[in-house]
Amino acid sequence: MKVKDAMSKAPVFCNLETNLGAAVEMLWDHNCGILPVVDAQRHVVGVITDRDIAIALGTRNQLPVETKVAQAATRKVQTCKPEEDIHLALDTMAQNKVRRLIVVNEENQLEGILSMDDVILSAGSKTGVKPEISSDEVLRTLKTLYSPQLMARAAGR
Repeated sequence: MKVKDAMSKAPVFCNLETNLGAAVEMLWDHNCGILPVVDAQRHVVGVITDRDIAIALGTRNQLPVETKVAQAATRKVQTCKPEEDIHLALDTMAQNKVRRLIVVNEENQLEGILSMDDVILSAGSKTGVKPEISSDEVLRTLKTLYSPQLMARAAGR
């Protein structure tokens, strides 16, 4: 299975000049937790998550409309290509401890987002057909993603 077979196509996105109030509204309206940040040519230049916004607003004495995405976005973006094998994308997620990959074309332009939710919905088996992504593989990736959090909870933190 290829990334393009599981990814969410046509994601909502913003730019560096978008204010955090508008970014929050986009996240709310589209029921998502991440926005790719793109330039005028749709080249991916960063990402901003609901967590990034919460931390930015909680640590600044500014209104959301006074704070730009550029001030809170993560510039190091984990990406994959639409034609990439889904197993390689899962490995990238696990190695980088991210639940979402921004899908870009050869010119680094936004094509979609591959989330663990997308992978889970694509996993499993169809009657009489061996699944391309096993439930065990999804669970293994999730355990890798959440291992620090699980260990901290077990230690009572």
